[in-house]
Amino acid sequence: MTQPIENKGYAGDVTPEQAAQWMASGEAVLVDVRTDAEREWVGYVPGAVPLAWKQWPGMAMNPAFDEGIRAAAEGGRKLVLLCRSGVRSIAAAKRATELGVEAYNILEGFEGNPDENGHRGLTGGWRKRGLPWRQN
Repeated sequence: MTQPIENKGYAGDVTPEQAAQWMASGEAVLVDVRTDAEREWVGYVPGAVPLAWKQWPGMAMNPAFDEGIRAAAEGGRKLVLLCRSGVRSIAAAKRATELGVEAYNILEGFEGNPDENGHRGLTGGWRKRGLPWRQN
């Protein structure tokens, strides 16, 4: 289910399941905006475009982000953006929208919010919902 966001600066929010459906049908391209280290150690979505919004160490802006977003959206394809918990992907979706791309944030991200013990991956997210992912 798509949840349009009025005046937020991007196309809207989608559930992990909706994003997976769009990706599988070719309706959208999934762009994983987490750091290279996160994808390498925590896991990744097969077929996603790896394009860090900010890069470790130091969380500096990725100077190649704009070019990578334009390439991912080539031909007018819409993008669904994924981060750890759905926060960085909002900022990335806003930037993609500024670049003229139809961009959506994936709610809950890859790992979801932390539980009462501060652990991620137990209360929501792409991985918790049983969607396709791999780990090196």
